[in-house]
Amino acid sequence: MRKSKTKGSSHSIRPIESGTPKWVKASVDEAESLIMDFAKKGIPPSQIGVLLRDQYGIPLSRQVTGKKLNKTLAERGLAPKLPEDLFNLIKHSSAIRAHMEEHPKDMSSKRGLQLLESKINRLAKYYKSAGKLPRDWKYSPEKSSILVR
Repeated sequence: MRKSKTKGSSHSIRPIESGTPKWVKASVDEAESLIMDFAKKGIPPSQIGVLLRDQYGIPLSRQVTGKKLNKTLAERGLAPKLPEDLFNLIKHSSAIRAHMEEHPKDMSSKRGLQLLESKINRLAKYYKSAGKLPRDWKYSPEKSSILVR
């Protein structure tokens, strides 16, 4: 029987340094231009961070530019209309709805859809209170299929 309550502590930890690491060769202007180029191609912010890390050796855009990636995008008017996690949940729900049209008796998918839509509503409630979504924004499955396309 396991005595300790912790479930492991093996994970990566970000460095304490607040400034740009010495080994990063990119300047602020180069990093911002890369971010803008990727955003204009339609790449979501999380993927932009992965590309910067893997291809250009920029571990965190915040260390180089001094501001978060979404803030950089918002200043240039390239930020997504919906937060990325909410958009992905809505996309997933529209895929499940398409599945439910083909297979109406799939009750486990129906239950999964109910849980997913409640998660969407909880997340939307948070984003409304944080001011990232307008107060009158409301999730509706009919509009979400148009939104995702």
